[in-house]
Amino acid sequence: MRKSVIIGLALVLVLSLSAGMAMAGQKITITGSTTVLPVAQRAAEVFMKTHPQVSISVAGTGSGDGIKSIIDGTADIGDASRDMKKKEVARAKAKGVTPVRHVVGLDCIVPVVHPSNPVSNLTLAQLAAIYTGKIKNWSQVGGLDKVIVVISRDSSSGTYEVWHKRVLKKARVRPDAQLQASNGAVATAVSGNKYAIGYVGIGYLTPRLKALTVNGVAASAKTAMDKSYPVARALYMFTRGQPTGAVKAFLDFIKSPEGQKLVKAEGFVPFK
Repeated sequence: MRKSVIIGLALVLVLSLSAGMAMAGQKITITGSTTVLPVAQRAAEVFMKTHPQVSISVAGTGSGDGIKSIIDGTADIGDASRDMKKKEVARAKAKGVTPVRHVVGLDCIVPVVHPSNPVSNLTLAQLAAIYTGKIKNWSQVGGLDKVIVVISRDSSSGTYEVWHKRVLKKARVRPDAQLQASNGAVATAVSGNKYAIGYVGIGYLTPRLKALTVNGVAASAKTAMDKSYPVARALYMFTRGQPTGAVKAFLDFIKSPEGQKLVKAEGFVPFK
């Protein structure tokens, strides 16, 4: 009996050492969505403390770039706040690549205004009319008699893609909209203009922004999980095929209860 226990312990030790050697000196490159960026950064910091042999670099370059990096093989993990498009899947297949999607959290895209703005709710139809230019003054939706300054994201953004599809029904954004490259840039622009409107991931809400309800529903963990919020979505990390080694260990960590606590701590919604 004792001999069996010793052999078992030895086997566990060998497997543990093998796993450690497999990750020794490994580097993980992560790029993509600025929405997923704070989650990826925080998870990387915590993971590297317990896995000092692994080095992780994280960049926020947009969901489109994150997915492209996986298809081209220039990154180990591509962050995205939207799913892959059919043309991206086709391009991956043409290159012999099988992208694998990993859900790492949930999110709500929240329309935001300056805290002094008296408007507190907009319908999907009103948001679409504002962003396409049919509604141009806050007085048309119960606000002050002031011209609406529209802040949007650039077309490489996953947040823009979801907003464009769910809210605008793929209609064109008004030509005078101010395009920003990140959630943080949108938040800064809106917080500095009393008559602006923008949209950000729920993790980017601060006291400097006033979150609007949509169709009377507030963005929250509950409404993201039950999908009652009209612009709820999943957050993804893509890999080039099934992950192995340090990349697999990192993704397993993010999906674990400890990793999901970090997702919540960054203001987003755990998927479990």
